[in-house]
Amino acid sequence: MTTARQDVIDTLLGQHQQIKLLFAQVESATGEHKQELFTELVATLAVHETVEQQLVHPLAERELPDGAQVVPSRLAEEDEARQALSDLYAQGVADAGFDAALAVLRDAVAAHAEAEEELEFLRLREVTEPAELARMAAVMQSAQLLAPSAAHPDVADGQSQPLQGPPDEVFDRVRELLARTAGGNEVRS
Repeated sequence: MTTARQDVIDTLLGQHQQIKLLFAQVESATGEHKQELFTELVATLAVHETVEQQLVHPLAERELPDGAQVVPSRLAEEDEARQALSDLYAQGVADAGFDAALAVLRDAVAAHAEAEEELEFLRLREVTEPAELARMAAVMQSAQLLAPSAAHPDVADGQSQPLQGPPDEVFDRVRELLARTAGGNEVRS
């Protein structure tokens, strides 16, 4: 949960660790539990990447001297990850090739996270007002509230969770939420 001392960079860095853990959990799980964890991974990545695309990357493009060179590569990596998630979703967790494809995605996401941390996140903290980074964390927290854990005890069986389903639809739902929450900031596809 975001506190008054955390900013969007702290939150995103924490999510990078959470995403690594989720990949490991999906890889070691079986059956229905594997599907639940994969659903949680999709939801977490949807919130994380959409916040970056709508809030962080545009800020980096504007504020970092080399932002126009750094951001397009990060956006391309995010598009590739979204496509890989969609392919994995279509494939299904029980498919014989799922784990190998998941490992390829895990490695790509880890490399992407390292590039963001080095080329954007820490540098943005140096050039952006703390209040702006805190405001962005509040917007992100609003989106996170829509992404309960797949095994969340307060969600009854059969009750619809807003961040379940095909990854493209999940990403679109998060984008719509963030557009409303962020007050109409530019939305990237």
